[in-house]
Amino acid sequence: MNPLNINIEEHPLEPFLPHNARLLMLGSFPPQRKRWCMEFYYPNFINDMWRIVGHVFFDDKHHFVDEKNKCFKKDCLIDFLNEKGIALFDTATAIRRLQDNASDKFLEVITPTDVPLLLKQIPHCKAIATTGQKATDIICETFNIHQPAIGSYCTFVVDEKTVRLYRMPSSSRAYPMKLEKKSDFYRKMWEEVGIL
Repeated sequence: MNPLNINIEEHPLEPFLPHNARLLMLGSFPPQRKRWCMEFYYPNFINDMWRIVGHVFFDDKHHFVDEKNKCFKKDCLIDFLNEKGIALFDTATAIRRLQDNASDKFLEVITPTDVPLLLKQIPHCKAIATTGQKATDIICETFNIHQPAIGSYCTFVVDEKTVRLYRMPSSSRAYPMKLEKKSDFYRKMWEEVGIL
């Protein structure tokens, strides 16, 4: 075994790409499996992504939360994302964790995601939202673009198509911003993309 391959993790999930997707939301990479409460994106029960979605779309941050089982309602999430045209994946397909945690700053990206290939599979997509700093860094490096301010966007061209890049606050509770404030940023983005 090549010692350089030790501890390299391949992405455990397939890209979630509804045929009608108008928005591609990209995180960095899933946390370690021991932190998962479901087999889907943003699987850590203390990550607030699905609470933000519930708060914005249903005025109820617990809409997708199964408190009794300490997990999220995966089937409801999938139905919602398919209906709204929201695709999900991450900006890395292989990583090495430099520490035993889920922090982006301790992720070494081995293989970045081929984002242009993802976009080819969702031809109606007109915007990408990065849900954290590492994801934003990777997308900006991939397309050689400047980072927009948090909550705003810049445009770039890929395969002769103009796409918006929205830089969103991380849904991790380690990111020092209240859920309601994060929700305001996400609400504005979903409104501008025409999903809300």
